[in-house]
Amino acid sequence: MKKNEQMTFEEAMAKLEEIVRMLENGKEGLEASLSSFEEGIALVKYCNEKLTKAEQKVRILMQGEGGELQEVDFPTGDA
Repeated sequence: MKKNEQMTFEEAMAKLEEIVRMLENGKEGLEASLSSFEEGIALVKYCNEKLTKAEQKVRILMQGEGGELQEVDFPTGDA
């Protein structure tokens, strides 16, 4: 399995959907369910970060001077 940072948004969403189905099934034991739940929480955070960055990039693209579209890298805070 890929680490979250190496997953695409789509891969993370697919994995999250898989985890939800498994948890809804209810056939896993407590430890496995808890582990899957923790993984799901991490995937939700990852997806939210990806969506936020995409939204910020869209806003930057649409705020070009003179009405033209321009692309500017958004500072991520990662060093």
